Amino acid sequence: MKSTIEKPDHIVDSKQETLPVRWALVSLSLSMLMSSLGTSIANVGLPSLAHAFNASFQQVQWVVLAYLLAITTLIVSVGRLGDVIGRKRLMLIGITLFTIASTLSGIAPSLWLLISARGIQGLGAAVMMVLTMAMVGETVPEEKTGSAMGLLGSMSAVGTALGPTLGGFLIAGFGWQALFLINLPLGILMLLLAQQYLPKDQKVAKSARTMFDVLGTMLLVVTLAAYALAMTIGRGSFGQINLALLLVALLGLALFVLAESRTEAPLIRMDTFKNPVLSAGFAMSALVTTVVMATLVVGPFYLSGALGLDPAHVGLVMSSGPVVAALTGAPAGRFVDRLGASRVGVAGLIGMAVGASSMALLPTGFGIAGYIAPLVVITGSYALFQAANNTAVMTNIRPEQRGVISGLLNLSRNLGLITGASMMGAVFAMGASTANLLTATQNSVASGMRLTFAVATGLILIALGIAFVGRAYSNRIPN
Repeated sequence: MKSTIEKPDHIVDSKQETLPVRWALVSLSLSMLMSSLGTSIANVGLPSLAHAFNASFQQVQWVVLAYLLAITTLIVSVGRLGDVIGRKRLMLIGITLFTIASTLSGIAPSLWLLISARGIQGLGAAVMMVLTMAMVGETVPEEKTGSAMGLLGSMSAVGTALGPTLGGFLIAGFGWQALFLINLPLGILMLLLAQQYLPKDQKVAKSARTMFDVLGTMLLVVTLAAYALAMTIGRGSFGQINLALLLVALLGLALFVLAESRTEAPLIRMDTFKNPVLSAGFAMSALVTTVVMATLVVGPFYLSGALGLDPAHVGLVMSSGPVVAALTGAPAGRFVDRLGASRVGVAGLIGMAVGASSMALLPTGFGIAGYIAPLVVITGSYALFQAANNTAVMTNIRPEQRGVISGLLNLSRNLGLITGASMMGAVFAMGASTANLLTATQNSVASGMRLTFAVATGLILIALGIAFVGRAYSNRIPN
C-alpha cells in the first residue's frame, strides 16, 4: 500500500533537502539528545545528591526513577494528545516544561522538591521523545526516513554515552546543580529552532479536539506506573509489594482493554495490533532493549568481579557500547534507505544473536577484549535493528496516527529497559548463585554472565522468529 502522506509545505523537491528541513532535523536531533541525556546524566550525580541532602541511596535513586516513571507512564498519552491538538504546539509545550523543570531541579532546596521537578522534566521528555519520531514523516521526504531515524538513534546513543562523562565534569567543576541547569540554555535554543523550523500543525476538526480518551489515559497511566514500580522497587528482590503492584498492573490492563473497546475515540485502537508490521515491531523492540539493558546491568559486575577492573576502567569499557551505537546509527539509516527496513532489521537481529552468544561462550581468559568485542557486535547490530524497526513502524501510517504509534514504539522500548533491569539482574544473580554480587567469587560472576547472555540469545532468537512470522503475514496482505 503506497503512502498518501502529504509533504509539508517547505519540502519542494523530495530529492533535495532544503535548508529549513536541515534545521528542522537539527531541532529534532537536539530534542532526542537532551531527553536521552536527562536519564544518564543524573545517575552519576546520585552520590553527590545523597551527600548534599543527607539522604540514603534508596531516597536519591528516586531522582532517576521519577524521570523514568513519568516518561514510561505518559509516553502513549502524549503521543495521542499530539495527534489531537497539534504536534508542533505540544512539542513547544514539552520543550518549555523540560526547560523550566530542569531549572527548578537545579535550584531545588530539598530532595523531594528535586524529585517532583524531575517528574515534570520527565513529562517534557516524554513529549520530546514521542513527537521527535512522529514529526519525521512531516519533515523529511519518505525515501530519506531511514536516514533520519538513524540520525535520531545516534543522538539517543550519544545522549546515553555522554551523560556520565559530562555529568562528572559538571559536578567536579560546578556542583550537582549544573547537571540540570545546563539544560536552560540548550532548552532555549531548542525552543527557538522548533518554533522557527518545525512544520506547522495541520488543522484539526473541532470535534476531534474534544474526543480525547480521558478514562483510557488514566487507566493506562495507572497500569504502566504499577508495572514500572513492580519491576524497579526492592533493589532486585521481588516481594509482596512487587507482586501486589504486578496484580494491579494486570487488572489495570484488563480494564483498559475493556474501556478501549467501548469508547468512540479510544486512546489506542485495538485493531492497531492486527497490523503485523506494527505488532511485530513493538514486540521485537521490547525484547531487543531487554537484552541491551543486560549489558548495562550485568557489565559492571562482570568487569569488576571477574576481570578485576577499577571503577574508572569499568566506566571506560562500558562507554564503548554507546559510542559504537552512536557511530553506527547514521550509517544504519542509510542502509535502511538503500536495502529496505526488513533486510536491515533481520541483519541487526542476527548480529545481536551472534554477539550475545559470543558473550555467553567466551571464557574470562580473553580478558577485556573478550568482553568488548561481543559488546561492539551487540550495540552496533542494535543500531541497525533500531533504525530499521523505527522506519518500518513509522512508515505508511496515517498522519493522525503518528503520535500514538510513536508513543507505543517508545513505550515498548522503555518497558524492555525496565524489564531488562529487573529480569536480567535476577538471572545474573541466579547464575552466580548468590544474592550479594559484591562478595561473589570470580567463577560465580562468570557463571552468572554466561547464564544471562544465554537467556539474552534466546530472547533475540524469539525476536528473529517474530520478524519472519510478521514478514510472512505482511506479505499476505494485498496492496
